[in-house]
Amino acid sequence: MSPAGPVLAGPDGALRCPWALATEDYIAYHDQEWGRPVHGDDALYERLCLEAFQSGLSWLTILRRRAAFRTAFAGFEIAEVAGFGDADVARLLADTGIIRNRAKIEASLANARVLAGWAPGELDTLIWSHAPAEPGPAPVSTTQVPAVTPESTALAKALKKAGIRFVGPTTAYALMQACGLVNDHLAACTSRGGAERPQRPQRPR
Repeated sequence: MSPAGPVLAGPDGALRCPWALATEDYIAYHDQEWGRPVHGDDALYERLCLEAFQSGLSWLTILRRRAAFRTAFAGFEIAEVAGFGDADVARLLADTGIIRNRAKIEASLANARVLAGWAPGELDTLIWSHAPAEPGPAPVSTTQVPAVTPESTALAKALKKAGIRFVGPTTAYALMQACGLVNDHLAACTSRGGAERPQRPQRPR
């Protein structure tokens, strides 16, 4: 996301993270979604898929195709996508509304098949168990926001060990930012207070 730097005033005068002002799509996403806690296995599976599809592309490309992605992937319901077969792969590869990358499509389907065998809430618990125990200081500029952290590296490793594909440390950190495990809204951003995350749940032993 760009541009980088300190907060900027938007068209309504509110101070926002500078990347949010690039397009109206980003303003809505920044104000209503980014950094707010996301829970639920299907919802987190959707974010895993979309972050993987975003790799190498701009997030705006994904945002503008999200409705088409949801239609193509049965609302990202894990149980439904786990049942997709070769015909669905062909259908997805022909769907101009999404990103037609075979490796990412096949990884999304393979991940659904893995997750379909998990207990309800297990993906939610695994992901949220990697939220930092204590929030870091609020960044003043986007130049202070990392791309990778020890927690995101550990999350990527845990997901890989569990059989989840196409999630490296950078993608894992983008997931953590988007789903509220960390709050990377800048200190003076009007959305920072609304994005404060709750205390992370304890992972079962």
